[in-house]
Amino acid sequence: MSLRVIPEVAPVTDDDAFRREIRDWLATNLTDELRGAGGPGRENEAFPQRLAFARRLAEGGWTTLAWPVAHGGRGAPLQRQVIFHEEYARAGAPSRVDHIGTTMVGPTLIALGTPRQRDRFLPAIAAVDQLWCQGYSEPGAGSDLAGVTTRARLDGGRWVLTGQKVWTSLAHVADWCFVLARTEPAPPGGPRHAGLSYLLVPMRQPGITVRPIRQLTGDSEFNEVFFDDATTEAGLVVGEPGQGWRVAMATLAFERGAATVGQQVGFQRDLDDLVAVARRTGATTDPALRDRLTRAWIDLSVLRAHTLRSLTEDLPAGSSVIKLLWTRWRQGLGDLAMDVLAAGDAGPEATERWQRYFLFTRADTIYGGSNEIQRGIVAERVLGLPRQARG
Repeated sequence: MSLRVIPEVAPVTDDDAFRREIRDWLATNLTDELRGAGGPGRENEAFPQRLAFARRLAEGGWTTLAWPVAHGGRGAPLQRQVIFHEEYARAGAPSRVDHIGTTMVGPTLIALGTPRQRDRFLPAIAAVDQLWCQGYSEPGAGSDLAGVTTRARLDGGRWVLTGQKVWTSLAHVADWCFVLARTEPAPPGGPRHAGLSYLLVPMRQPGITVRPIRQLTGDSEFNEVFFDDATTEAGLVVGEPGQGWRVAMATLAFERGAATVGQQVGFQRDLDDLVAVARRTGATTDPALRDRLTRAWIDLSVLRAHTLRSLTEDLPAGSSVIKLLWTRWRQGLGDLAMDVLAAGDAGPEATERWQRYFLFTRADTIYGGSNEIQRGIVAERVLGLPRQARG
Protein backbone atom coordinates (compact mmCIF):
# COMPACT_ATOMS: atom_id res chain seq x y z
CA MET A 1 0.00 0.00 0.00
CA SER A 2 1.43 3.36 -0.96
CA LEU A 3 1.64 6.27 1.44
CA ARG A 4 -1.06 8.88 1.14
CA VAL A 5 -0.19 12.28 -0.30
CA ILE A 6 -0.69 15.16 2.12
CA PRO A 7 -2.55 18.00 0.43
CA GLU A 8 -0.47 21.07 -0.19
CA VAL A 9 -0.97 23.83 2.35
CA ALA A 10 -0.02 27.45 2.27
CA PRO A 11 3.61 27.92 3.33
CA VAL A 12 4.02 28.75 6.97
CA THR A 13 6.89 31.11 7.74
CA ASP A 14 6.64 31.34 11.54
CA ASP A 15 4.80 29.94 14.53
CA ASP A 16 2.24 32.75 14.60
CA ALA A 17 1.28 32.02 11.02
CA PHE A 18 1.02 28.33 11.84
CA ARG A 19 -1.26 29.13 14.77
CA ARG A 20 -3.50 31.17 12.45
CA GLU A 21 -3.53 28.29 9.96
CA ILE A 22 -4.91 25.76 12.44
CA ARG A 23 -7.34 28.33 13.88
CA ASP A 24 -8.70 29.07 10.42
CA TRP A 25 -9.01 25.36 9.60
CA LEU A 26 -10.92 24.67 12.81
CA ALA A 27 -13.17 27.70 12.29
CA THR A 28 -14.09 26.35 8.86
CA ASN A 29 -14.49 22.67 9.72
CA LEU A 30 -15.61 22.44 13.36
CA THR A 31 -19.39 22.40 13.88
CA ASP A 32 -21.16 23.41 17.07
CA GLU A 33 -22.56 19.90 17.61
CA LEU A 34 -19.03 18.54 17.98
CA ARG A 35 -17.65 21.14 20.38
CA GLY A 36 -16.66 19.47 23.62
CA ALA A 37 -17.84 16.02 22.51
CA GLY A 38 -16.15 12.93 23.91
CA GLY A 39 -13.27 12.82 26.33
CA PRO A 40 -12.60 10.77 29.47
CA GLY A 41 -15.84 9.32 30.77
CA ARG A 42 -17.68 10.22 27.53
CA GLU A 43 -15.78 8.35 24.84
CA ASN A 44 -18.95 6.90 23.30
CA GLU A 45 -20.51 10.34 22.85
CA ALA A 46 -21.18 11.29 19.20
CA PHE A 47 -18.75 8.59 18.11
CA PRO A 48 -19.74 8.40 14.40
CA GLN A 49 -19.52 12.18 14.08
CA ARG A 50 -16.15 12.29 15.83
CA LEU A 51 -14.87 9.54 13.54
CA ALA A 52 -15.96 11.53 10.49
CA PHE A 53 -14.24 14.63 11.91
CA ALA A 54 -11.02 12.65 12.51
CA ARG A 55 -11.04 11.59 8.87
CA ARG A 56 -11.52 15.20 7.84
CA LEU A 57 -8.50 16.08 10.00
CA ALA A 58 -6.58 13.38 8.15
CA GLU A 59 -7.50 14.89 4.78
CA GLY A 60 -6.01 18.16 6.00
CA GLY A 61 -2.80 16.47 7.10
CA TRP A 62 -3.36 17.15 10.80
CA THR A 63 -3.55 13.61 12.21
CA THR A 64 0.11 12.89 11.50
CA LEU A 65 1.52 16.34 12.14
CA ALA A 66 4.51 14.94 14.07
CA TRP A 67 5.27 12.01 11.73
CA PRO A 68 8.29 12.35 9.40
CA VAL A 69 7.46 13.48 5.88
CA ALA A 70 8.93 10.22 4.54
CA HIS A 71 6.19 8.30 6.35
CA GLY A 72 3.26 10.48 5.30
CA GLY A 73 3.47 13.15 8.00
CA ARG A 74 4.28 16.84 8.07
CA GLY A 75 7.44 16.60 10.17
CA ALA A 76 6.37 19.43 12.47
CA PRO A 77 8.84 20.42 15.19
CA LEU A 78 7.81 20.11 18.82
CA GLN A 79 6.81 23.77 19.16
CA ARG A 80 4.27 23.49 16.35
CA GLN A 81 2.92 20.22 17.75
CA VAL A 82 2.30 22.08 21.01
CA ILE A 83 0.59 24.94 19.13
CA PHE A 84 -1.69 22.51 17.32
CA HIS A 85 -2.82 20.78 20.51
CA GLU A 86 -3.34 24.12 22.25
CA GLU A 87 -5.53 25.49 19.48
CA TYR A 88 -7.41 22.22 19.06
CA ALA A 89 -8.32 22.24 22.75
CA ARG A 90 -9.12 25.97 22.86
CA ALA A 91 -11.55 25.57 19.99
CA GLY A 92 -13.40 22.88 21.93
CA ALA A 93 -12.73 20.34 19.18
CA PRO A 94 -13.91 16.81 20.00
CA SER A 95 -11.86 14.14 21.71
CA ARG A 96 -9.87 12.24 19.10
CA VAL A 97 -10.99 8.70 18.28
CA ASP A 98 -7.74 8.02 16.40
CA HIS A 99 -5.24 8.98 19.10
CA ILE A 100 -4.14 5.41 19.95
CA GLY A 101 -3.25 4.76 16.32
CA THR A 102 -1.77 8.12 15.35
CA THR A 103 0.09 8.99 18.56
CA MET A 104 1.06 5.53 19.83
CA VAL A 105 1.06 2.75 17.22
CA GLY A 106 2.14 4.85 14.25
CA PRO A 107 5.22 6.40 15.90
CA THR A 108 6.16 2.98 17.33
CA LEU A 109 6.09 1.39 13.88
CA ILE A 110 8.04 4.30 12.42
CA ALA A 111 10.74 3.85 15.06
CA LEU A 112 10.83 0.08 15.50
CA GLY A 113 8.63 -1.63 12.89
CA THR A 114 9.75 -3.41 9.75
CA PRO A 115 9.34 -1.80 6.31
CA ARG A 116 6.57 -4.28 5.55
CA GLN A 117 4.73 -3.39 8.78
CA ARG A 118 5.05 0.32 8.06
CA ASP A 119 3.80 -0.08 4.49
CA ARG A 120 0.87 -2.15 5.65
CA PHE A 121 -0.36 -0.10 8.61
CA LEU A 122 0.80 3.51 8.42
CA PRO A 123 -1.40 4.67 5.53
CA ALA A 124 -4.56 3.26 7.13
CA ILE A 125 -3.68 4.72 10.54
CA ALA A 126 -2.97 8.13 9.03
CA ALA A 127 -6.27 8.14 7.12
CA VAL A 128 -8.17 6.90 10.23
CA ASP A 129 -9.32 3.87 8.25
CA GLN A 130 -8.15 1.65 11.14
CA LEU A 131 -8.85 2.17 14.83
CA TRP A 132 -6.60 0.66 17.48
CA CYS A 133 -6.73 -0.33 21.14
CA GLN A 134 -4.02 -1.15 23.69
CA GLY A 135 -3.61 -4.66 25.13
CA TYR A 136 -1.41 -4.08 28.16
CA SER A 137 -3.28 -4.26 31.51
CA GLU A 138 -4.56 -7.55 32.90
CA PRO A 139 -6.65 -8.48 35.97
CA GLY A 140 -3.50 -9.58 37.80
CA ALA A 141 -1.11 -7.12 36.19
CA GLY A 142 -2.43 -3.59 35.87
CA SER A 143 0.44 -1.16 36.30
CA ASP A 144 2.86 -4.08 36.74
CA LEU A 145 3.25 -4.82 33.05
CA ALA A 146 6.13 -7.22 33.61
CA GLY A 147 3.61 -9.54 35.27
CA VAL A 148 1.35 -10.07 32.25
CA THR A 149 0.29 -13.69 31.78
CA THR A 150 -1.38 -13.59 28.36
CA ARG A 151 0.60 -16.07 26.31
CA ALA A 152 1.38 -16.47 22.62
CA ARG A 153 3.02 -19.36 20.82
CA LEU A 154 4.04 -19.86 17.22
CA ASP A 155 2.04 -22.55 15.45
CA GLY A 156 2.21 -23.10 11.71
CA GLY A 157 3.41 -19.62 10.88
CA ARG A 158 0.92 -17.83 13.17
CA TRP A 159 0.95 -16.60 16.74
CA VAL A 160 -1.79 -18.17 18.87
CA LEU A 161 -2.84 -16.06 21.87
CA THR A 162 -4.57 -17.14 25.07
CA GLY A 163 -5.34 -14.87 28.00
CA GLN A 164 -7.21 -11.78 29.09
CA LYS A 165 -6.74 -8.02 29.01
CA VAL A 166 -8.76 -5.49 30.99
CA TRP A 167 -9.59 -1.75 31.01
CA THR A 168 -9.10 -1.80 27.23
CA SER A 169 -10.36 1.57 26.01
CA LEU A 170 -12.39 1.50 22.77
CA ALA A 171 -11.83 -2.24 22.22
CA HIS A 172 -15.48 -2.48 21.14
CA VAL A 173 -14.83 -0.27 18.10
CA ALA A 174 -11.18 -1.10 17.37
CA ASP A 175 -10.02 -2.97 14.28
CA TRP A 176 -6.60 -3.88 15.72
CA CYS A 177 -4.92 -4.22 19.12
CA PHE A 178 -1.25 -4.08 20.05
CA VAL A 179 -0.80 -6.81 22.65
CA LEU A 180 1.97 -7.38 25.16
CA ALA A 181 2.14 -11.16 25.60
CA ARG A 182 4.57 -13.69 27.02
CA THR A 183 6.15 -15.74 24.25
CA GLU A 184 9.08 -17.12 26.26
CA PRO A 185 9.51 -17.92 29.98
CA ALA A 186 11.39 -15.31 32.00
CA PRO A 187 14.95 -16.50 32.73
CA PRO A 188 15.49 -17.72 36.32
CA GLY A 189 16.86 -14.84 38.37
CA GLY A 190 16.62 -12.50 35.37
CA PRO A 191 14.31 -9.56 34.68
CA ARG A 192 10.64 -10.51 34.71
CA HIS A 193 9.94 -8.55 31.55
CA ALA A 194 12.29 -10.70 29.48
CA GLY A 195 10.41 -13.02 27.15
CA LEU A 196 7.54 -10.63 26.37
CA SER A 197 6.63 -9.79 22.79
CA TYR A 198 4.69 -6.94 21.18
CA LEU A 199 2.13 -8.35 18.75
CA LEU A 200 -0.29 -6.69 16.33
CA VAL A 201 -3.57 -8.58 16.51
CA PRO A 202 -6.75 -8.16 14.41
CA MET A 203 -9.77 -7.68 16.69
CA ARG A 204 -12.50 -8.98 14.39
CA GLN A 205 -12.00 -12.74 14.61
CA PRO A 206 -13.78 -15.64 16.36
CA GLY A 207 -11.05 -16.08 18.99
CA ILE A 208 -11.61 -12.65 20.57
CA THR A 209 -14.46 -11.72 22.92
CA VAL A 210 -14.99 -8.12 24.05
CA ARG A 211 -17.13 -7.46 27.13
CA PRO A 212 -17.92 -3.89 28.20
CA ILE A 213 -17.23 -2.79 31.78
CA ARG A 214 -19.94 -0.61 33.28
CA GLN A 215 -18.45 2.45 34.98
CA LEU A 216 -19.63 4.64 37.85
CA THR A 217 -20.89 7.11 35.26
CA GLY A 218 -23.13 4.46 33.69
CA ASP A 219 -21.11 4.41 30.43
CA SER A 220 -18.97 1.55 29.10
CA GLU A 221 -15.90 2.80 27.26
CA PHE A 222 -13.54 0.31 28.91
CA ASN A 223 -13.68 -3.40 28.17
CA GLU A 224 -12.46 -6.84 29.07
CA VAL A 225 -10.89 -8.65 26.13
CA PHE A 226 -10.55 -12.44 26.10
CA PHE A 227 -8.16 -14.25 23.74
CA ASP A 228 -9.19 -17.86 23.19
CA ASP A 229 -6.73 -19.18 20.61
CA ALA A 230 -6.91 -15.90 18.72
CA THR A 231 -4.29 -15.65 16.00
CA THR A 232 -2.14 -13.20 14.13
CA GLU A 233 0.52 -13.55 11.46
CA ALA A 234 4.05 -14.54 12.48
CA GLY A 235 5.43 -11.36 10.90
CA LEU A 236 3.26 -9.09 13.05
CA VAL A 237 5.63 -8.95 16.00
CA VAL A 238 7.25 -5.53 16.43
CA GLY A 239 10.92 -5.88 17.32
CA GLU A 240 12.40 -9.27 18.06
CA PRO A 241 10.30 -11.96 19.77
CA GLY A 242 10.98 -11.85 23.50
CA GLN A 243 12.14 -8.21 23.31
CA GLY A 244 8.73 -6.58 23.52
CA TRP A 245 9.40 -4.67 26.72
CA ARG A 246 11.56 -2.12 24.91
CA VAL A 247 8.86 -1.64 22.28
CA ALA A 248 6.12 -1.32 24.90
CA MET A 249 8.08 1.35 26.78
CA ALA A 250 8.67 3.25 23.53
CA THR A 251 4.92 3.29 22.89
CA LEU A 252 4.24 4.75 26.33
CA ALA A 253 6.85 7.45 25.73
CA PHE A 254 5.12 8.46 22.49
CA GLU A 255 1.77 8.57 24.31
CA ARG A 256 3.04 11.19 26.76
CA GLY A 257 4.10 13.77 24.21
CA ALA A 258 2.88 17.18 23.06
CA ALA A 259 -0.79 16.19 23.35
CA THR A 260 -0.51 16.56 27.14
CA VAL A 261 -0.37 20.34 26.63
CA GLY A 262 -3.74 20.26 24.88
CA GLN A 263 -5.09 18.17 27.74
CA GLN A 264 -4.13 20.94 30.13
CA VAL A 265 -5.86 23.57 28.00
CA GLY A 266 -8.97 21.45 28.54
CA PHE A 267 -8.27 21.50 32.28
CA GLN A 268 -8.18 25.30 32.15
CA ARG A 269 -11.56 25.35 30.42
CA ASP A 270 -12.94 23.06 33.14
CA LEU A 271 -11.63 25.41 35.83
CA ASP A 272 -13.08 28.46 34.08
CA ASP A 273 -16.45 26.73 33.82
CA LEU A 274 -16.38 25.80 37.51
CA VAL A 275 -15.58 29.40 38.47
CA ALA A 276 -18.63 30.50 36.48
CA VAL A 277 -20.77 27.94 38.37
CA ALA A 278 -19.28 29.15 41.67
CA ARG A 279 -20.39 32.69 40.87
CA ARG A 280 -23.93 31.48 40.11
CA THR A 281 -24.23 29.45 43.29
CA GLY A 282 -22.68 32.14 45.48
CA ALA A 283 -19.73 29.91 46.35
CA THR A 284 -17.30 32.76 45.66
CA THR A 285 -18.56 34.55 48.77
CA ASP A 286 -17.02 31.77 50.86
CA PRO A 287 -13.34 32.67 51.56
CA ALA A 288 -12.33 29.00 51.82
CA LEU A 289 -13.84 28.13 48.42
CA ARG A 290 -12.30 31.25 46.83
CA ASP A 291 -8.93 30.15 48.19
CA ARG A 292 -9.36 26.64 46.75
CA LEU A 293 -10.32 28.01 43.34
CA THR A 294 -7.24 30.23 43.38
CA ARG A 295 -5.06 27.31 44.44
CA ALA A 296 -6.44 25.24 41.55
CA TRP A 297 -5.37 27.98 39.12
CA ILE A 298 -1.88 28.15 40.65
CA ASP A 299 -1.41 24.37 40.61
CA LEU A 300 -2.53 24.19 36.97
CA SER A 301 0.01 26.88 36.05
CA VAL A 302 2.74 24.84 37.77
CA LEU A 303 1.62 21.71 35.91
CA ARG A 304 1.80 23.48 32.55
CA ALA A 305 5.26 24.89 33.28
CA HIS A 306 6.58 21.49 34.33
CA THR A 307 5.05 19.81 31.27
CA LEU A 308 6.65 22.27 28.85
CA ARG A 309 9.97 21.79 30.60
CA SER A 310 9.64 18.01 30.42
CA LEU A 311 9.00 18.17 26.68
CA THR A 312 12.23 20.04 26.04
CA GLU A 313 14.50 18.55 28.72
CA ASP A 314 15.32 14.95 29.59
CA LEU A 315 14.01 15.05 33.15
CA PRO A 316 14.26 11.81 35.15
CA ALA A 317 10.80 10.32 35.63
CA GLY A 318 9.33 13.46 34.05
CA SER A 319 6.19 11.74 32.74
CA SER A 320 5.59 10.08 36.12
CA VAL A 321 5.69 13.47 37.85
CA ILE A 322 3.24 14.87 35.28
CA LYS A 323 0.87 11.92 35.87
CA LEU A 324 0.99 12.51 39.64
CA LEU A 325 0.38 16.24 39.24
CA TRP A 326 -2.52 16.13 36.81
CA THR A 327 -4.39 13.28 38.49
CA ARG A 328 -4.16 15.01 41.87
CA TRP A 329 -5.32 18.24 40.25
CA ARG A 330 -8.32 16.69 38.46
CA GLN A 331 -9.50 14.76 41.47
CA GLY A 332 -9.13 17.91 43.55
CA LEU A 333 -11.23 19.85 41.06
CA GLY A 334 -13.91 17.15 41.25
CA ASP A 335 -13.95 17.45 45.04
CA LEU A 336 -14.11 21.23 44.78
CA ALA A 337 -16.98 21.01 42.30
CA MET A 338 -19.08 19.04 44.79
CA ASP A 339 -18.63 21.79 47.38
CA VAL A 340 -19.44 24.47 44.81
CA LEU A 341 -22.67 22.64 43.92
CA ALA A 342 -23.55 22.39 47.60
CA ALA A 343 -23.37 26.19 47.94
CA GLY A 344 -26.48 26.84 45.82
CA ASP A 345 -28.60 25.90 42.80
CA ALA A 346 -26.32 25.40 39.79
CA GLY A 347 -29.10 24.09 37.55
CA PRO A 348 -29.64 20.52 36.27
CA GLU A 349 -27.18 20.67 33.37
CA ALA A 350 -24.24 21.90 35.45
CA THR A 351 -25.12 19.54 38.28
CA GLU A 352 -25.16 16.51 35.97
CA ARG A 353 -21.87 17.54 34.35
CA TRP A 354 -19.96 18.03 37.57
CA GLN A 355 -21.35 14.96 39.27
CA ARG A 356 -20.22 12.92 36.26
CA TYR A 357 -16.83 14.64 36.37
CA PHE A 358 -16.44 13.84 40.07
CA LEU A 359 -17.33 10.17 39.56
CA PHE A 360 -15.02 9.62 36.60
CA THR A 361 -12.00 11.34 38.14
CA ARG A 362 -11.96 8.69 40.89
CA ALA A 363 -10.28 6.50 38.25
CA ASP A 364 -7.60 9.05 37.28
CA THR A 365 -5.12 7.79 39.89
CA ILE A 366 -5.54 4.18 38.71
CA TYR A 367 -5.55 4.06 34.90
CA GLY A 368 -2.52 4.86 32.77
CA GLY A 369 -0.18 3.58 35.48
CA SER A 370 -1.45 3.89 39.05
CA ASN A 371 -0.10 6.70 41.23
CA GLU A 372 1.47 4.13 43.55
CA ILE A 373 3.56 2.86 40.63
CA GLN A 374 4.44 6.42 39.57
CA ARG A 375 5.61 7.27 43.10
CA GLY A 376 7.81 4.16 43.05
CA ILE A 377 9.38 5.30 39.77
CA VAL A 378 10.04 8.77 41.17
CA ALA A 379 11.49 7.30 44.36
CA GLU A 380 13.92 5.09 42.47
CA ARG A 381 14.89 7.30 39.52
CA VAL A 382 14.81 10.77 41.11
CA LEU A 383 15.42 10.23 44.82
CA GLY A 384 17.74 7.27 44.38
CA LEU A 385 15.91 5.11 46.93
CA PRO A 386 16.45 1.33 46.89
CA ARG A 387 14.36 -0.62 44.41
CA GLN A 388 11.25 -2.09 46.01
CA ALA A 389 11.35 -5.85 46.43
CA ARG A 390 8.98 -7.60 44.02
CA GLY A 391 7.66 -11.12 44.28
